[in-house]
Amino acid sequence: MNTNWCKPGCWKIVLLVLVGIAALGWMVMALWNWLVPSLFVGGQEIGYLQAIGLLVLSKILFGGFRGHGHCGWHGRWYRRHWEHMTPEEREKFKHGMSGCCGGKHGHEESAPKE
Repeated sequence: MNTNWCKPGCWKIVLLVLVGIAALGWMVMALWNWLVPSLFVGGQEIGYLQAIGLLVLSKILFGGFRGHGHCGWHGRWYRRHWEHMTPEEREKFKHGMSGCCGGKHGHEESAPKE
């Protein structure tokens, strides 16, 4: 069984996402604690975990559980881009994406093409 399912660059992406979430949580906490107590009577300050909870709640309420890349303008842009690729470019793209962070073909060895 292949345990090396993630390329070295994937760890950088994961770390960047975690740092981004932490920074966004801190920003929500700072903005809330700066604005809400002064704007609303009885408004209280919140802690860091409560700010992260607000981010999750806002994602559930306003972002929904849709998949990304298949809806909205992102999906249309990618679909249009994909349609204008040659079969060789598509295969090269698929091969480049197959091993990234446990892609479904990441564990397979690449066989030489005839």
